[in-house]
Amino acid sequence: MHADDFAPALLAWFDRHGRKDLPWQHERTPYRVWLSEIMLQQTQVRAVVPYFERFVAALPTLHALAAADEDRVLALWSGLGYYSRARNLLHAARLCVEQHDGELPRDIDALAALPSIGRSTAAAILAQAYGERHAILDGNVKRVLARRHGVQGWPGATAVQRELWRLAEAHTPERRVADYTQAIMDLGATLCTRARPRCTDCPVANGCVALRDGLVANLPQPKPRRALPTRTTTMLIARDADGRVLLERRPPTGVWARLWSLPEVEHESLAQTSLLLRHGVRASAAQRLDPFVHTFSHYHLDVTPLLLADAVGDAHVADDPDAAWRAPAELASLGLPAPVRKLLQSLEEHE
Repeated sequence: MHADDFAPALLAWFDRHGRKDLPWQHERTPYRVWLSEIMLQQTQVRAVVPYFERFVAALPTLHALAAADEDRVLALWSGLGYYSRARNLLHAARLCVEQHDGELPRDIDALAALPSIGRSTAAAILAQAYGERHAILDGNVKRVLARRHGVQGWPGATAVQRELWRLAEAHTPERRVADYTQAIMDLGATLCTRARPRCTDCPVANGCVALRDGLVANLPQPKPRRALPTRTTTMLIARDADGRVLLERRPPTGVWARLWSLPEVEHESLAQTSLLLRHGVRASAAQRLDPFVHTFSHYHLDVTPLLLADAVGDAHVADDPDAAWRAPAELASLGLPAPVRKLLQSLEEHE
């Protein structure tokens, strides 16, 4: 198969087998495409769909998003992970209102400059929302092109990425760009997968260098790995007589930034003193719950939950905008880290 045959073959396959019923495809507005593209960064389609539908039901337009408060956006995002995407989504929406007349800019450089967008996501938005010819290079496309052309090296390396962009530009057709963009993403997501690719069903297998040379399992080459370090923390579940839980808002930078979470200490021996000093809260003897491990991209977090019952002390908490007592029924409306939400839910279910 010649290079010029790649797009036609892929489009013919898309017409028969491509995904055409995704919620952001109906209707395909710039806002809905943008939201889906941000959600799909590092997250699979099947996980994104219910979050997308819930998000657009609550915030159906860019103006609605820009007017929303951060807690509401984080609550709608809660469980989807990589929360900086949600904060950047809100920031970008407000920038669009302030600087672009309430619309996503049509200029690719201006669009790419918005938080969490970048070159490939900007191209995907313009291609799918407006049919403009722009090449994309997300993780699925990198894998397809690396195998198709036998590109060696980790795709994140500058030289390798430059070559993949060149190939992406060369393959992008002049017509049906929106369909082609969806098609090449679908190919990587459904057939040219990282593990157990279905090469026998691939519409562009003829001419694939990796298939010809037996390199499918080796391409694209992974990022050189290093062992993840482990950090430890003790999460404090301080509950008052009404069953309310003491929460703290995380700092504006770092892990789980600006989400509501449980107070943490380095060791359980510091629990009582820390609560008293930080929030003026006293609690009865602590009960250690089952520990668990939560893994981030760059380290493992070894968590020991500590339940402190009959906690009392409202004055300091009421004066602190980054601390609050919250009843179990209120937790659904807050942006909580997924492991913290799961921990609190399991505690309620157990009792």
